[in-house]
Amino acid sequence: MSRGDLTDEQWAVLEPLLPKGKKPGRSPIWTRRQLIDGIRFRVRTGIPWRDMPD
Repeated sequence: MSRGDLTDEQWAVLEPLLPKGKKPGRSPIWTRRQLIDGIRFRVRTGIPWRDMPD
């Protein structure tokens, strides 16, 4: 967990509010938690998407 990522308590509140995926098929590359943390990092720092760390 990096600085600025969601804590376990915050994630426990947010996770039930997210829509559930209904499409069968390949599993996603990133978890929903990683996606939310990435979006929050992008908004917090203001860097371009192409400069986001892996």
